[in-house]
Amino acid sequence: MKYTCQYDSRCGGCDMLAFDYDKQLTKKKQYLSRLLAPYGKVDAVLGMSEPLHYRNKVHAVFTSDRKGNISSGIYEAGTHNVIPVKNCLIENEVAQAIIATVTELIKSFRLTVYDEDRKTGLFRHILVRTAHATGQVMVTLVLSSTMFPSKNNFVKALREAHSEITTIVMNINNRRTSMVLGDREEVIFGRGYIEDELCGCRFRISSKSFYQVNSVQTEVLYNKAMEFANLKDGDTVIDAYCGIGTIGITAAMNARKAGRRCRITGVELNASAVKDAIGNAALNKLDNIRFTCADAGDFMTELAARRERADVVFMDPPRTGSDTRFLSCLTRLAPSRIIYISCGPDTLARDLKYLTRKGYAVERMTGVDLFPMTKHCEVVCGLSRK
Repeated sequence: MKYTCQYDSRCGGCDMLAFDYDKQLTKKKQYLSRLLAPYGKVDAVLGMSEPLHYRNKVHAVFTSDRKGNISSGIYEAGTHNVIPVKNCLIENEVAQAIIATVTELIKSFRLTVYDEDRKTGLFRHILVRTAHATGQVMVTLVLSSTMFPSKNNFVKALREAHSEITTIVMNINNRRTSMVLGDREEVIFGRGYIEDELCGCRFRISSKSFYQVNSVQTEVLYNKAMEFANLKDGDTVIDAYCGIGTIGITAAMNARKAGRRCRITGVELNASAVKDAIGNAALNKLDNIRFTCADAGDFMTELAARRERADVVFMDPPRTGSDTRFLSCLTRLAPSRIIYISCGPDTLARDLKYLTRKGYAVERMTGVDLFPMTKHCEVVCGLSRK
């Protein structure tokens, strides 16, 4: 089945819409196999049974034309021109409906939207996050000012239209920047966060938390990572770039269920994310994992200096991959196994070149399609020390 989208020519986000889904998976497998051939065979690219409307985080920007007509949508590829979007093939449908309602409420309440050129207007962006397992929904309204006329009535009207909303957050971004979120926030309904379940664990997600946008495929990804890790009784484990702790907590839960005594440490430089991770460990009643706020490279260097060991290191870097400094710290610590989760196969290939020269061999590689309709693909790579 091929897919058609009225915004395709201007949006540029779904660059594989011309192919049916099986063909998309075939092309991704071919690409990964060519790219990673020097390091081993790519087993497969694991796809979705239902590859539409998978994005659990939906962002829209508000705009108005010269006649004052207000709309919401996404930026045209390579520009700041806004394309009004009402039906995106990959965005969560509940989130899209909420965005449409908020756009209409802005009009009916006679509120203004932000003008990037004049630097005037109130509503800048909206983010809607939906929890796949629990059904909880968080709406983040990004405003240019704390002065929100008729705020209570606006919130009441939005909740009446969408009873599924569990929390609403007002984020203030008064900076002249392309960044979506500002530093100040105020919870105007609910608890200020939602909870979701992933791989048998429960996670608390705030407006600024990093959380994979495809919950269904994230479970596939993490389960494959746990398979490659093959945690054993007594293993010492490090979750580098741990964020809110999703990978480390999944490993801790797996170890506990299997009756294996593993000591797991999550390392993250972002203090807010570490706070969330500690809360998530408590939420799951796990006592076999701890978190530390530090640079992961520095942390591993200190362990190596104290002649401490690590049996397994999970690493899930950003699309730019790891830098040489981190990789040198990693190889100095010399864990028995490295599980590299990559959202940038090209930078994975670059980092594998370094690791294989430093005494590691690739045992298995599997692709996981977290981004159907697009060219992007995640890869799980298991390495062992020779």
